[in-house]
Amino acid sequence: MKSFAEQVDVPITNTVENLLSELSRYRQQSEKLQRINTLYQRMAGILDLPAMIEAYSIWLMEFIGHELIGYHNPNRQRMHMFCSYHGPKRRQAIQLAQELLAPEATAEQCPHRLEGFHVHRWIIDSAGCRGVMVMLRKGTLLHEEDLEFVEESLMILADPLQRALNYEEIFAQARKDALTGLPNRTVFEERIGSIIEQAKRHGHPLTLAALDLDHFKAVNDSMGHLKGDHVLKMVAEALQKQIRLTDLLVRMGGDEFLLILPDTTVHDARFLAERLCQAVEELNVVTKAGRLGVSIGLAEWSAEIDLNDWLERADDILYQAKANGRAQVAIN
Repeated sequence: MKSFAEQVDVPITNTVENLLSELSRYRQQSEKLQRINTLYQRMAGILDLPAMIEAYSIWLMEFIGHELIGYHNPNRQRMHMFCSYHGPKRRQAIQLAQELLAPEATAEQCPHRLEGFHVHRWIIDSAGCRGVMVMLRKGTLLHEEDLEFVEESLMILADPLQRALNYEEIFAQARKDALTGLPNRTVFEERIGSIIEQAKRHGHPLTLAALDLDHFKAVNDSMGHLKGDHVLKMVAEALQKQIRLTDLLVRMGGDEFLLILPDTTVHDARFLAERLCQAVEELNVVTKAGRLGVSIGLAEWSAEIDLNDWLERADDILYQAKANGRAQVAIN
C-alpha cells in the first residue's frame, strides 16, 4: 500500500508536467507571433510586387527552406518569382514554376513532386484579389505544422499583395503608351535601375533588345496614319505574345521599342529575337518599299558599362542589323 506522500506525488508530478507542456505551447505561440509580426513589418513599406515576393521569400527562408517562391494573379496579368538558384538550375526552376502557375494548372493537377522538386501550391483569395502561390523545395515535403505556418503567413500577405497590385494598376494608367497599351518610356526609366541592381546583386545575366520596324514609314506614306496606328497595335500585340511575363517590352516612341530580358544571356536572347522577327513578318503588311519587318540589336549588360553606354551599344548593334539587310537580329 502507497504512503500518503507517494499518493500526493502523483498529482503533483502530473501538474508539473501539464504546466511545462503549457509553457512550451505558449513559448511556441509567442515565437510564431514574433515571426508573423516581423512579416507585418517587412511588408509595411513595400509597394511593388517583385520586391514584395522577394521580401516574403527571404523572410520565410529563415524558418522553412525552399528554392523558389512564385506568385501569379491571372486577372491582373502579374507574375513574379524569387529563386535562390543561379545559371541553368535557375532557368529550369523558373520555367517549371511558370507552368505550375499557368491559369490552366489546377490544384488537382499539381503534382507533389516534379523534376526533383517537392511542389506546394496555395490559392490566395481576398476581396478582388485572387492569386496562386507556388513553392519549389528540395528535401522533404512540408510537415503539417509547417503547412499551417505558411498558410497563416499567406493570410497576412494577402492584403499587402492586393495593395501592391492596386498601386501598380493606378500608376500603370499613366505609364501606358496610349496607342499600343505597352509600357512607355517613363516605365523604362523608373524600372531599369532596379532591374540592373538586381542582376548585379545576384549575378544574373541581363540583355537589352533594341527594336526598330522596317519600312514603317512607307506604311504611313502609302496607306495613311490611321493604318499606321493600326499596324503599330498589331505589332505590339504580336511581340507581346512571344515574350515572358517577366520581360519588359516598352514603346519608346514612333516605331522604336526596347525589350528588357532578365535572367537571359545575349545568346539565349537571340532565339527569342528571331521569333519576334518572324512574328512581325507573319503580319504580312506589304508596302511599295517592301514587307514590314523588325530589325533587332542585342546587347548584354556588364558591370563595366553604364546605362547610357549600354543603350548606345544596343542602338549601334540595331543599325548593324539594318545595314546587313533588315528584318534580322544582330548581337554584340
